[in-house]
Formats: sequence, structure tokens, C-alpha cells
Amino acid sequence: MKTSPTGATLSTTFWRGRYGKERCSMSDVKCARAMLQAAERDLLTLRGMTAGVPEESFGFHVQQAAEKSFKAWLALLGETYPLTHNLEALLNLLAAQGIDKKPFGKLTGYTPYAVEFRYEGVDSSTEPIDRKGALALVEALLGQVRRELAKVEGT
Repeated sequence: MKTSPTGATLSTTFWRGRYGKERCSMSDVKCARAMLQAAERDLLTLRGMTAGVPEESFGFHVQQAAEKSFKAWLALLGETYPLTHNLEALLNLLAAQGIDKKPFGKLTGYTPYAVEFRYEGVDSSTEPIDRKGALALVEALLGQVRRELAKVEGT
């Protein structure tokens, strides 16, 4: 657990908003559970996407599922995570806690889908997404975080 300059205990959901106001809304496990549930919704969306869905939309939900899963995992470790869409930064925070980055390293390539490609679209030089591979990777990540949550909850 982190502490504020005043000595107050902060959860992993602590952050300083635009105007410097401190927020802390949930316990670490509750935050992890909420993030994991949000990632599960992105996974369900991915599973329902047909081949005709634009790359930008598919990539966005891969990125979102990974981001929320990484943040859930960090919360379970008691780590404060930044307000970022940068998957490499989140994965590096996990690595600093002893988590092997290699199994989920390919997900860092989806960071541009969070904002850049979401609004500007992908150009013709962007490699098409291996949708089956991306889905399998997201499922593996969520499975790992589910197992970590179960350990913490003792289930």
C-alpha cells in the first residue's frame, strides 16, 4: 500500500486528477475484481466480432482487455498503476514485481489502438491483426489474472 504526503493509506486506485485532487475509491482486491470484470466485457465483445469488423475496433478491444487485465494484476500486487493506455509501461510495472513479461509481450503492440488508431484509423502499411492469435493471447492473460485473483481470495 502506498501512502499520501499526509500519511493516509492509498489504494491502487489512487490518482491525482486534472486539478490535483486525490482520489481513492476501492480496496486493491475490489479494484482488481472490477478491472477484471471490465476486461471480461471486452473479451466478450472480441468473441462476438465478425471478420467484417474494422481493424481499429478489434484492436481497440484487444488493447482495452489487456490494459484492464494488467491493471487488475497490478492491483492484486498492491501496486499503484498510472492512468495510461501504454501497455508496455504497465507490463514493465508488472516485471518490476517479478512477473515474466515474455508471455504477454506481444500485447504491447496494441497500444496505438487505444487512441491513435481509434480516432485516426490504421493506414495501409499497418500489418493486419492476427485475430485468432490476439484473442488467444487476451484469453490467456485473463486466465492468468483470474488465477491470481483466486489465490488472493483463497478460492
